[in-house]
Amino acid sequence: MSHAAETNRAPTGTVSWLPSDCGERRSYAAGELLFSEGDSADGMFIVDSGRVEIFVPDHGEERRVLAELGPNDTVGEMAVLDDLPRSASARAAVDTQVRLLSRTALLELLERRPAIALGFIREFIHRMRAINRRYFDEIVQAERLATVGRFTRTIVHDFKNPLATIRWTSELASGEETPAEARRAGHDRILRQVDRMQTMLHELIEFTRPGGQNPVLQPADLTPFLRAFAEEAGADLAARNVRIELESFPGPAPVRMDPPRLSRLLHNLCNNAVDAMPRGGRIMLRLRLQPGSAELELEDTGPGIPAAVADRLFTPFATHGKAGGTGLGLSICRRIAEDHGGSIAVAPGETGRGARFVLLLPITLAGG
Repeated sequence: MSHAAETNRAPTGTVSWLPSDCGERRSYAAGELLFSEGDSADGMFIVDSGRVEIFVPDHGEERRVLAELGPNDTVGEMAVLDDLPRSASARAAVDTQVRLLSRTALLELLERRPAIALGFIREFIHRMRAINRRYFDEIVQAERLATVGRFTRTIVHDFKNPLATIRWTSELASGEETPAEARRAGHDRILRQVDRMQTMLHELIEFTRPGGQNPVLQPADLTPFLRAFAEEAGADLAARNVRIELESFPGPAPVRMDPPRLSRLLHNLCNNAVDAMPRGGRIMLRLRLQPGSAELELEDTGPGIPAAVADRLFTPFATHGKAGGTGLGLSICRRIAEDHGGSIAVAPGETGRGARFVLLLPITLAGG
């Protein structure tokens, strides 16, 4: 193996959060492919022994080794999560034993076992950090690769709040004197946060893919969806001294939407508002029906957004007054809004008012 490949070797991981007997056992001889770039993602591999190289074609027949993974590492999980073709190839560097966990089995585990989903996410963050360190020199020289480091920081920032919620909820629910009803509520709360993190991870992966994804929209009433969102987010925001209020809600607002992705958009806006109000404050949601569209306005009691930066807020990696932020959140919000056939914009600033964002979604006609 070349010196370059040695320097690209990833630190040994751990899959202690996965059942030890899961997956179909397979053997690969040295040089044999586990999968090729462009293949459909049939599952995730768990390395039991040996080594696996992740590579892409570089110049002609030459291979560019991205990482070398060993026992207890996972291989090919990204394509399983975003349900897109493999973005790189994997081959056995030596005789290797693996277990193949099918896509269906993996998704079922993530749904049934929040602890597995949490371990999976932590391992993914660890892998991203490791990649960032290994390619630091190239990141400095190639602006395109700079996104690796930025995505790592974005993942850490976006996952901080739901991870904290899962931690204190699990501690509360596991108390010996905790009533059964509170335990069930805590369990449901953890599942919602895990679902939220999975959606966030999917959005970050989507952002790296040219062309995005095809949204799956379904008819729904926006009004009860927003009330449920406010109730769920309100508990998280209250812990940070922020209150969410519903104002100006009309009757039914029929739209076509992807609820998890629309929830992701609202969480992004709320998190930005919280960051702008370190001493606490209020977030107001207002829903109005316009000819052909539903208009949702979200306003906070923070310092507002200067007109000079409003036009570039939705540009990827543009930031404003947010230490350590990368600016991906609002760019993802715009993509989600456009995937719903709508739009999102910053409302004109007014003296004495905080930031205001306006989301427009097409109204669904009867029978549409």
